[in-house]
Amino acid sequence: MTALTLSTSSAATVRADAVVVGVAKGAKGVVVAPGAEAVEAAFGGKLATVLETLGASGAEGEVTKLPAADGLKAPVVLAVGLGDAPAKGEAFDNEALRRAAGSAARALSGSKKAGFALPVEDAEAAAAVGEGALLGAYAFTAYRSNGNGNGAKGGKKSDSKSAPLGEVAILGGKPRDKEFKAAAERSQALAAEVNRARDLINTPSNDLDPKSFAAEAQAAAKEFGLKVEVLDEKALKKGGYGGLMGVGQGSEAPPRLVRIAHTHAKATRTLALVGKGITYDSGGISLKPAGHNETMKCDMSGAAAVFAAVVAAARLGLEVNVTGWLALAENMPSGSATRPGDVLTMYSGKTVEVLNTDAEGRLVLADALTRASEESPDAIVDVATLTGAMVLALGHRHFGIMSNDDAFRTSIFEIAEEVGEQAWPMPLPDHLRKGMDSPVADLANMGDRMGGGLVAGIFLKEFVGEGIAWAHLDIAGPAFHEGSAWGYTPKGGTGSAVRTLVRLAERTAAGDLG
Repeated sequence: MTALTLSTSSAATVRADAVVVGVAKGAKGVVVAPGAEAVEAAFGGKLATVLETLGASGAEGEVTKLPAADGLKAPVVLAVGLGDAPAKGEAFDNEALRRAAGSAARALSGSKKAGFALPVEDAEAAAAVGEGALLGAYAFTAYRSNGNGNGAKGGKKSDSKSAPLGEVAILGGKPRDKEFKAAAERSQALAAEVNRARDLINTPSNDLDPKSFAAEAQAAAKEFGLKVEVLDEKALKKGGYGGLMGVGQGSEAPPRLVRIAHTHAKATRTLALVGKGITYDSGGISLKPAGHNETMKCDMSGAAAVFAAVVAAARLGLEVNVTGWLALAENMPSGSATRPGDVLTMYSGKTVEVLNTDAEGRLVLADALTRASEESPDAIVDVATLTGAMVLALGHRHFGIMSNDDAFRTSIFEIAEEVGEQAWPMPLPDHLRKGMDSPVADLANMGDRMGGGLVAGIFLKEFVGEGIAWAHLDIAGPAFHEGSAWGYTPKGGTGSAVRTLVRLAERTAAGDLG
């Protein structure tokens, strides 16, 4: 992974392949952001003019490279757009810094080191720059024959230009300051875990099935001192986990339920996280149409986010108990697969008529939610690439937040905004419950077509323990990015919701959620 350092060097004296400066859109043209004073001086005070001549405008994510002027140790200056310049006396917001740092890191792939001379007025700003740069530098190379990664399928090492930036040096980062040092360490741990989730999401299903996913959790548990328990198909069948078994019974790769937990001796609160982990979703007997199968390795993004968040909590030593539940299955059509019209008896004892086998995520989550509720946590959050309806409602960059507690939903929304993850609060209208009435079972796994994302949330609510605050994050839109990379968001798996879950755990540890 890309290294992160705090440097006392100036933008003029840092020895690196490039020095990164920020520029913004001002009322009269390009404005050079704070942090770049030494570079501005080397260009005789005309850096903005030079950049405008090259076509730069300061727009968010815009990258302009130019040869360094005399007096700079680095041979290249990279100017990255921060968007609109803030009002006088105000600072750039942290998300603008994250995205700019990410864009710069992506543009410098193949380089060994870059000095980031972006505005870092305080430790939080330094953390944003570090986080954005580390996330932007991400590359999944395990399956490339000339990759630089050490993945099982990787070939010989090379100096490929697609290799991630080797080192990010935050200039003006105050390495001896406790707050700056802690911020950098948090950024490294957090980015490492977001990238862990990305790696899992990008791994093809022939190499990541429920059993191998569980093995990944067991390996991480051993490395970071976590408690882990894996229920295999025999234990699931014996325990009455009808949702997990019903979804997984059509595949040669049987399901798993993984419990992975970070505990702290001083913790007084417990947070349970539940993740949908469909390692491949064909739709089952209700087979997906052509064109909808190619990216279905990403249907375990919720479980990847939960797994990564629990490990991050351990790495950060958070004074809160965080328990992750990974509901893992592969949804395949076969002679043994669940059929539309079948009735499953869930772990809770409720019966569910399966009207559509492609509405499988809610079935595995239902079992995991019931099991998590038995431990009486203070709150439960589930994360899932659950519905195409949520993508239709919110697009590809926002995830939806539903909850049985309005205050809890608001808190998660505010946390998502704080960490730079785009989200939107959604309702759980009572009248939509009737659409899931079944003539043969307690409820069906499908309801009204309109508002389908909300219907899925209402289904899950049925399996949450009485009196437990619960929220459902439908990350179907932002979990897997098929377009061109932007900011710190790569093509492929994004690690959506990891940062929100970690901040939620931090706030819970601090007692900020009531």
